Amino acid sequence: MGASGPNIAIVGAGIGGLTLALALRARGIDAEIHEQAPELREVGAAVALSANATRLLARLGLDEQLTAAGAEPTELIHRHWKDGRRIAAHPVGASYRERFGGPYLGVHRAAFQRILGDAWGSERLHLGTAVSGVTEDPTGAGPTGGDGGRVRLEFADGRSARADLAVGADGVHSAVRRRVTDEDVTVYSGTSGFRGLVPAEAMPSLPDPGAIQFWMGPGAHVLHYPVDSAGTVNFLAVVTGPQRWSEDTWRAEAAPGELLAAFDGWHPAIIEMLSGAPQSARWGLFGQAPLRRWSRGRAVLVGDAAHAMLPHHGQGANQTVEDAVTLADCLAGARAAGGSEAYDVALRRYERLRRVRTRQVQRSSWVTSGLLHLPDGPAAERRDRKLATVPADFGWIHAHDAERAAAAAVAS
Repeated sequence: MGASGPNIAIVGAGIGGLTLALALRARGIDAEIHEQAPELREVGAAVALSANATRLLARLGLDEQLTAAGAEPTELIHRHWKDGRRIAAHPVGASYRERFGGPYLGVHRAAFQRILGDAWGSERLHLGTAVSGVTEDPTGAGPTGGDGGRVRLEFADGRSARADLAVGADGVHSAVRRRVTDEDVTVYSGTSGFRGLVPAEAMPSLPDPGAIQFWMGPGAHVLHYPVDSAGTVNFLAVVTGPQRWSEDTWRAEAAPGELLAAFDGWHPAIIEMLSGAPQSARWGLFGQAPLRRWSRGRAVLVGDAAHAMLPHHGQGANQTVEDAVTLADCLAGARAAGGSEAYDVALRRYERLRRVRTRQVQRSSWVTSGLLHLPDGPAAERRDRKLATVPADFGWIHAHDAERAAAAAVAS
């Protein structure tokens, strides 16, 4: 290892892995990315990026590419499932940027992945490299060239590699997490979702196609937002059930017509939207009980590997970006401090900064799930009145600056 800092092995080339690699490079730290897929690709239709992530991505020089690739919603609107009336509406656009210092963007996942991948390049990206295990390698040189502190990555094809630190950015079925903890913490929410992309012209009944909107109804809701300048709309249709999830993965095939049947009687715009794309697989929606630890030795977790969360605040990708920048800053601080123990301190600092923040978002998203599925009646009316204060109630999510929080912690 060179004197410039630790050599980082990042497992997973999704949003978290690539963002971390870029943030480390910006701070002068080497990284290698190991991705099991033979090519870069993202699962899912689109992603919503809020200011707590777009501010950080702009500092990595990606703001122009993201703005060109995505779409900025005009409003946040909550609607009644049947008659489509606007229950609550709040401006996004310029007023959101002014308040939070960054835009709110809807972006195709594939476009976001491509922007991150192009920014990183191919030289230190190892595709088709599935990590089967991570072990401590006490015979290796640590971050300061002394004994101990290195990890060994074992690959499915029999090869191996050493690094000073292994970062699990490999999602909910993380191989690195098996090194960090044996906790089985995923919790099925009792709801499942269907995803799709639909051109706006296929939905003539849709009001305000440029807005991010929640349609709320008994036992179900639909979230949608624009994702490009062509007017493509991404939707997530969530239904209560099945009662139990018995699949080994979070994805299962649904019977033909099952999605439309679940929204029988809903507003015509919703029927047009759900009819405008082939029925996707059904995705079980899982949350995660907070892990007791995010690191062990020289292995540490980011993103869904550490804190899978329900999608109802649109924060999965955003919290992952926050993790990546926070970890990069903590490691940069350790490099400046010098000494092998500095990296132990850096991992503890990272975990302390991120655990409380992500727990708060996880908990809030779980509570929101049930509120979106209330039947018409007094409880729904109380919820509807509360929607008038959404910007004040959830501004803490969007206003947070992970980089400044990390810098303050490193300086303390």
